[in-house]
Amino acid sequence: MAYPQLKLDNQLCFRLYTAARLATACYTPYFRQYGITYPQYLVLMLLWEQDNRIISEITERLHLETNTVTPLLQRMEKQGLIVRQKSQADSRQRIISLTGDGKRLEEQIQEVPNCLAREFVEIGMIEEELQSMIPLLDKFIQVVKELY
Repeated sequence: MAYPQLKLDNQLCFRLYTAARLATACYTPYFRQYGITYPQYLVLMLLWEQDNRIISEITERLHLETNTVTPLLQRMEKQGLIVRQKSQADSRQRIISLTGDGKRLEEQIQEVPNCLAREFVEIGMIEEELQSMIPLLDKFIQVVKELY
C-alpha cells in the first residue's frame, strides 16, 4: 500500500463509526417489543427530560438535520407517541409533545440502559471503563463540532 494513512485499520473514524453502529444495534432487541427504533428512543429521551420542544431544539441536541428528524417525527406521530402542533408564538415552528402512550413508555423502557450495561459487563467490560469513555467522547464531539 502506497499510503498507510489510507489503511482502514489506521482510521479513528472507522472505529467510531463501527462502535456506534454496533452499540445502537444492541438496543434493537429491546426496542423491538416497544415498536421503536434507536433514533426514536433518542427523541423520546429528550421529550421525557423536557416535553414540548420545538423541532430545532431536537435537531440541535441530537446533532441531526431537519430532513432526518422530520420523517422520524412523522412516524412517531403515526405510532401515537407524539403530537406535532404549530407554535402559538411562531406559526413556522412546530412544538413536539408526548402523548399519553409516549409518556407511559418511559416507565416501560426505563431498565433498557441498565440491561445493556449489565450485558457489557458480563462479557468483559469493566463498568469504570464504560464510564471513562463518556468524557473522552464528549471532548471528541466538541472538537469535531468546532471543525465542522
